[in-house]
Amino acid sequence: MTVPEASVAVELERLRGTVATGFAEVKGSLSVLVERSARNEQDLKQLREDTEKDVDELRAEVEALKRSRWPLPAVGALTGVAGAATGVISLLVR
Repeated sequence: MTVPEASVAVELERLRGTVATGFAEVKGSLSVLVERSARNEQDLKQLREDTEKDVDELRAEVEALKRSRWPLPAVGALTGVAGAATGVISLLVR
């Protein structure tokens, strides 16, 4: 080997090392991204489950409130009848 061939071989070996190091860094970065993606998917799944649970609980509470509310039309009608009866009684008592 002559001097230029030796320097080319050294430079090629140095370049190979640089490329190998670059690929290792890229592989490490991709591994981190895959791990983060997996963690995000897991967190999203848990968040959906928790949200669905909370929504179901709120629906149950709303249904309970609907069942236990006062029947306002019936109360209004009874109040009207009671007022009319009071008015009739007061006219008859005079």
